[in-house]
Amino acid sequence: MFTVFTMFSNQFRTLALGIVFLCGAALCLAALPNGSYAAPEVPQDGDLQVCSAILFDLDRDQVLFEQNADEYIPPASLTKIMSMFLALDQISAGMLKPQALTCVSSEAASTGGSRMGLRVNESVSLERLLMGMAVSSGNDASVSVAEMVGGSVRAFVHMMNAKARLLGMRHTIFLNPHGLPALGQCTTARDMLILARAYLRAHPQALLYHNTHVLRHGNVLSWNKNPLLGQYPGADGLKTGWVRASGYNLIFTAKRGNKRLLAVILGAPDSEMRSIEAFRMLDAGFQVCAGQAPSVERALDGLPRENYHPDLHITAREARSLYGYAPSRQVAYAKHPKGKRVRSKGKERRKMQIQQDKSGRKKSVARTGRQKKGHGQAAGRSWRRAG
Repeated sequence: MFTVFTMFSNQFRTLALGIVFLCGAALCLAALPNGSYAAPEVPQDGDLQVCSAILFDLDRDQVLFEQNADEYIPPASLTKIMSMFLALDQISAGMLKPQALTCVSSEAASTGGSRMGLRVNESVSLERLLMGMAVSSGNDASVSVAEMVGGSVRAFVHMMNAKARLLGMRHTIFLNPHGLPALGQCTTARDMLILARAYLRAHPQALLYHNTHVLRHGNVLSWNKNPLLGQYPGADGLKTGWVRASGYNLIFTAKRGNKRLLAVILGAPDSEMRSIEAFRMLDAGFQVCAGQAPSVERALDGLPRENYHPDLHITAREARSLYGYAPSRQVAYAKHPKGKRVRSKGKERRKMQIQQDKSGRKKSVARTGRQKKGHGQAAGRSWRRAG
């Protein structure tokens, strides 16, 4: 009798959670601009030229500034913070080891968008996958981690949403482990702050992943797109994100002396404005913490945008200096699991023309795009956008 009651109780709980999930997804979808296909609008009277933002003092547990912090916006690749959170939880609990190996599935290897360059049946450690998620923004790595930690992508997404509810992220719905476009997937700047704050407190060592500038996996070289790394003093994380419906997103943190600030930007109109406003937010925040300004709003008034000139390609040049490659184009190429050369978004660019040489072996007689001899794919190396 007790067993039967327990079975029905568990079924009712699952049904209730499913109803809550669907209702939340419907609310998120209704709140997204133009059915989630258009980037959010920047408020005309805002202090920042972004749709949504929030700035937090981690030492005093205090919000220093917010602008439309509860606006529903797709998280894009900020989703990977939750995926990494769950994986690091498993490591902390002793259920997985960083050196644990997984065999890359065809689903993971064929995932489009930004990639670290995984190939089917390749054995990769969990630690390496986490690095690929943080540096390359690898969607392929995210699927592989989801399968490793959750057993399947679907089960892992349930874990993501359960963790979100546990953290108090009441306005976030995750539909995949990487942040690729999914109708109804949404979050807010306030929820992303809740996630990032809990993530850093539970796993401060995660900044080692997010502060890595360049990653080479096999023949694929990628670099961290966080515009603060190597430019803003004390900046050491966390994650960028972009899809058309979200605009340019960023979770970022910096430490000055004993003071650490954490901030979120959602819906910037372009990567340059995202970078400029991130610099201004941190400068204003540190001024307030040092008693040099009464509020972030007042501090921002004294920080004109024309004084900021962030270098958006600093980590790309760092990759070139480390490995001798020439990143002449922002769009680069990776090998498809079936051996074809494709654009990083997963669409086939051009099949290689093959001819037989005198020894009977096949060799390439064509190079793709504008690549020159000695660079990129023509030299047996592949470039791809880190995203």
